[in-house]
Amino acid sequence: MSTWKSFEEIEAWQLAREFSKDIYGLMENTSLKNDYKLKDQINGSSGSIMDNISEGFERNGNKEFIQFLFIAKASAGESRSQLYRIVDRNYISQEEFQVLREKVLLVSKKIQALINYLGNSDYKGPKYK
Repeated sequence: MSTWKSFEEIEAWQLAREFSKDIYGLMENTSLKNDYKLKDQINGSSGSIMDNISEGFERNGNKEFIQFLFIAKASAGESRSQLYRIVDRNYISQEEFQVLREKVLLVSKKIQALINYLGNSDYKGPKYK
């Protein structure tokens, strides 16, 4: 039996959602809103983290879920790289950067822990019953 009834219960998804909301706040409340390309890139990559966790969960099989979790983890890395450009362009302070960097690193660690858990689980998902 699955540990979660919905993707909304998964801690990595919850943390990714919070990070995505933080990024939206940056887009609305800093001059990043005028850097359209970078704004669109980090909006897309931060949203992709939570979206890929949910899409993988809905596939109903651990193998596909793990595949989507790797994509989500890659999007977390992409977002982290974009944060460097944001701080380098002085859209946020070094302190704000550190807070956001730590948040996205935690998301990445939680996704990796979930990948490890699913990879070691005998449960393969309802799709394979």
